Amino acid sequence: MDPMLDFTGKVALITGAASGFGRGLAAELGKRGARLVLGDINMEALDKLVADLEADGVDALARRCDVSSEDDCKAMVDTAMERFGRLDLAANNAGIAHGFIGVEDLTEEVLDQQMNVNVKGVMFGMKYQIPAMRQSGGGAILNTSSMAGIGGGPKIGAYAASKHAVIGLTRTAAVESGRKNIRVNAICPYYTRTPMLEGGEGLASGGEADKTLAMMAAGSPMKRIGEPEEIVAVMMMLLSPANSFMNGQAIAVDGGVSAF
Repeated sequence: MDPMLDFTGKVALITGAASGFGRGLAAELGKRGARLVLGDINMEALDKLVADLEADGVDALARRCDVSSEDDCKAMVDTAMERFGRLDLAANNAGIAHGFIGVEDLTEEVLDQQMNVNVKGVMFGMKYQIPAMRQSGGGAILNTSSMAGIGGGPKIGAYAASKHAVIGLTRTAAVESGRKNIRVNAICPYYTRTPMLEGGEGLASGGEADKTLAMMAAGSPMKRIGEPEEIVAVMMMLLSPANSFMNGQAIAVDGGVSAF
């Protein structure tokens, strides 16, 4: 197997694994030899994913994980160490968004929700993943940020604030842990066709969905939104054992939006 895509024997932890990027990443890592510890709050979908992976010969297990809970984040790492004896890769992918609303109308409740999931999930995740990886001889962590973490996020201000914080945590952990052979990077997708975008309460749901999607597509030089597999392909590259000198980066996968 090409070393860029060879994850044989690696133990990978993924949060937000039941759908979207997390689900796609689990499938791709699994087919390339990784053993998986998968977390989400949607246990019905997560159990279905694990059953499908196991049917394909992947060694995977599911654990309920509310990433806003430090105890749950610790338990994910403990599970990996107890089951497999090591942790090589972690994708802190779980996240939420909020509806379109201007800064002047944001509420404390909305801000707290974004920070509790999007920021605490990354912070608590790395708090326990880094010592486990150090014990395992090194590893790679990938945090899911957003294009709203690189620039402004009109009408999604609390989400943008949380995703800026993800990049700050990513770069800090990268500097602290680089000498321990632990790489930490972030991925920053543009609008992508996932349940967060098109689901029941997604940004592009409801009666104005087609109009909203067209507006999002128009914002990209490629004049379309992303597809999940396009983001997952870059996530695989960022986690690849062959990509051994990339550290502390926030990588835009945006159809060229950041080129403006």
